[in-house]
Amino acid sequence: MRSSSGRNSSGNNGGSRGGNSGGRGSSGGGRGNHRGAGNDRDDKQKRAGKPRPEERRYDVGGSPEAPKKGRGGAARGGAKGGPRQSPQRGGGRTAPARSREYDARSEERNRERYANKPEIKTPKTFGDQEGERLQKVLARAGMGSRRACEELIDAGRVEVNGKIVIEQGVRVDPEQDEIKVDGLTVATQSHLFFALNKPAGVVSTMEDPDGRQCLGDYVTNRETRLFHVGRLDTETEGIILLTNHGELAHRLTHPKYGVKKTYLAAIQGPLPRELGKRLKEGIQLEDGYARADHFRVVENTGKNYLVEVTLHEGRKHIVRRMLSEAGFPVDKLVRTAFGPIALGDQKSGWLRRLTNTEVGMLMKEVGL
Repeated sequence: MRSSSGRNSSGNNGGSRGGNSGGRGSSGGGRGNHRGAGNDRDDKQKRAGKPRPEERRYDVGGSPEAPKKGRGGAARGGAKGGPRQSPQRGGGRTAPARSREYDARSEERNRERYANKPEIKTPKTFGDQEGERLQKVLARAGMGSRRACEELIDAGRVEVNGKIVIEQGVRVDPEQDEIKVDGLTVATQSHLFFALNKPAGVVSTMEDPDGRQCLGDYVTNRETRLFHVGRLDTETEGIILLTNHGELAHRLTHPKYGVKKTYLAAIQGPLPRELGKRLKEGIQLEDGYARADHFRVVENTGKNYLVEVTLHEGRKHIVRRMLSEAGFPVDKLVRTAFGPIALGDQKSGWLRRLTNTEVGMLMKEVGL
């Protein structure tokens, strides 16, 4: 009896184990059905054309198509997603680019259309006055800051057309009015004035057909055409003026105004005491008498003499010819001053712009 009951119990246990295994099988079948349902959804997404999240692509630079909603190139922005793009109007269509030829033809037609029409002058508005303020003109001419120029006007040191101006805000025409400060003319127009220390061997012309070095080689970067005031022979060094002011250049070289030029000459001695007196009285040359206005010995080392000669004539090689006629040929000649403009410590071959005071002194020298 016990054995049979034991077998029954074991059989019941086995049946229960079999029932449990069948439950696991059914549960396993349930898990299998869940995976199958997920695969069905993936198939539906593929059929709908929607990529899975891990398969989405993000364009960094954007695309010419209209921006899509969600995580796209226009939505993300920044370094990964690229710049944000605003939706285009009119369904995303852009206007076609016009060619340069089309723009050129349009501009030419407009020019021809308005070529013969008279210019329309608009009426002046309230407060619009002619000319420029005097202190502004003075400041632009290099007389100082506007505040400093106002102080010059307050001090009564400025003249306009011969009348002293002490009021602020006076308007002048720089091209027509004559403006002076302390009696010296202010160069308010677009005139240029330069001083060049000409080296030996340079020809005193702005251009040389033979290709020799000339004055024009030192002003090649100037847009305005300049011309030299007077000449220096090729072997003579020293100061020579360059300008585009024709009237000033004409008067500086005209014998009527007698602008003095000063030279340093190296000669061999000994020198007689009456040499200076003889040069001042006049030396007979092949083209007439030549007289020096001033003569002095600057330096003497043994037989080597350095003398200074000042004269107002401008004939060719006049200093060399005068000293040679007197019996003392010139070894080296340097012009150290042209009127009130001195060479000073300016280096050989250097070009400098004259100050406004120096220009005024030159104009005063010739009555401008």
